[in-house]
Amino acid sequence: MRYLIDHWSFDPFLIIAIALTVWHEIGLAGLKAVSQPELTRQRRLRSLWFYGGLVVLLIAVQSPIEYWAYDYFFVHMIQHLLLMFAAPTLVVAGAPWEPLLYPLPGRAGQTATGEPGIARRTRPLRAVGAVLLRPWVSVALFSVVMIVWHLPAPYDLADRNQAVQIWLMHGSFFVVGVLFWLQFIPSPPVRIRMTPVSQAAALLLTNCVMWGLAMAMGFLTSTSWYSVYNHIPGVTLAPFADQQIGAGILWICGDFWAIPTMIFVIRRLTAEDGSVSAAVDRLLGRGSARFNWANRGTH
Repeated sequence: MRYLIDHWSFDPFLIIAIALTVWHEIGLAGLKAVSQPELTRQRRLRSLWFYGGLVVLLIAVQSPIEYWAYDYFFVHMIQHLLLMFAAPTLVVAGAPWEPLLYPLPGRAGQTATGEPGIARRTRPLRAVGAVLLRPWVSVALFSVVMIVWHLPAPYDLADRNQAVQIWLMHGSFFVVGVLFWLQFIPSPPVRIRMTPVSQAAALLLTNCVMWGLAMAMGFLTSTSWYSVYNHIPGVTLAPFADQQIGAGILWICGDFWAIPTMIFVIRRLTAEDGSVSAAVDRLLGRGSARFNWANRGTH
């Protein structure tokens, strides 16, 4: 029981989470005054998902998970999955964008939430956001961030430097997680711009990256990658065995989110194409003009 009670710590993300919650509530109150009751109810229900995501984020960085991650790589891997998968999916499902943007000063908030015109002050932010929200940019960033922070040098640097770990490692995990899951989970007013076929391809490619990383850490090497775990007093789990457990967690728990999402994508395809076989043909490209042309050439 003491493993769950002891070793809670303070993380700056707590201040950010509290500020976001207060700001979000201010936005909800402002939107309530100008919205229909049904929209207000929908926003309130979605806010529960958003707050749940913030809670998971704080559990990842303030609970004993953070403390034990300094001793065990597999605990650090659990933390990474919470930051890249669990917390972002809940935040995206919570669709907090309108309530967070609405209280902005002047006309910026109204502009960001759909009023006519473009506020000059928000143009640079909107331009950066437009680039980051491009579907394949988000997918690529997700994989790049995952790979980079699991390379030995960046990982050891983050473990030894708390500022790097909090703001660069943890921050980038969470941000790219949100950008990635915005391509799959409805989060109004952000529109999903990926077609179901592109979503399926993105999930498959991302999973291949995770499988490759897990295999590289698990059984394509015979030594521990991370020097920070080599000499920790009181830890009896061998560093390489610890790394193999972490690799298994990455492989299995990553699929915990990817497989249900893939099922959702295939259901979308089935609804559009009318049958499972037609959806599979579309996924494999057999319904494309190029494939049909190739078939005609064989007759």
